Amino acid sequence: MKEITVMQDKVLRGLALSLCLVAMAAPALADDEEEAHKTMSLHQLAKRPPIPTAHKDFSQYRYRPAGDKIVEQSDADRLMFWTQDGTPDGYAERRGNAILYYDRTGKAVRVQEMDPTAD
Repeated sequence: MKEITVMQDKVLRGLALSLCLVAMAAPALADDEEEAHKTMSLHQLAKRPPIPTAHKDFSQYRYRPAGDKIVEQSDADRLMFWTQDGTPDGYAERRGNAILYYDRTGKAVRVQEMDPTAD
């Protein structure tokens, strides 16, 4: 009788160990399946949004600081000016029928009146 109890104990321990291993492996398998069907996270969407970029005509913006790199922000209708060493040097944006140019501190330094027929 004692041998049967010892044998049952070994079998039950083996089953318990097997069930634990299967239970620990199941979430990992489920994660792999979810990854295949999961949509992009917000961080991934921020890096590469699935919408096309807007293109605007910035040819009406006359003033460009000498030596600065120009970065277009079409969605905000704004031009950003950056120095060659990579520091912000100001920006220009359209407000009504004028284009306002700002320095690196955010102070308006130049106003360009727009032609009323221009869009």
